[in-house]
Amino acid sequence: MAGYEVFIKPSALKELDSIGSRKVRRTVVRHIQALAVDPRPPGCKKLAGDEKYRVRAADHRIIYTIEDDRLVVFVVKVGDRKDVYR
Repeated sequence: MAGYEVFIKPSALKELDSIGSRKVRRTVVRHIQALAVDPRPPGCKKLAGDEKYRVRAADHRIIYTIEDDRLVVFVVKVGDRKDVYR
């Protein structure tokens, strides 16, 4: 099975850079990289009303869309669980 290509929106990249702890940032990056292999990993949730998914990484959430026909994952938002859905 071919892997997916992962693109990160520039605003999501800024949000990723703003994560204070290097350990947590590495965890989030590993979860984003894992989306290339399996864009719907165990524990991912489809968001209501949108074609977006979320996956947990520590206390942070990664919001992304999947284009199965092009084998592409777009990360649109990365943030703390209390702020990411606003």
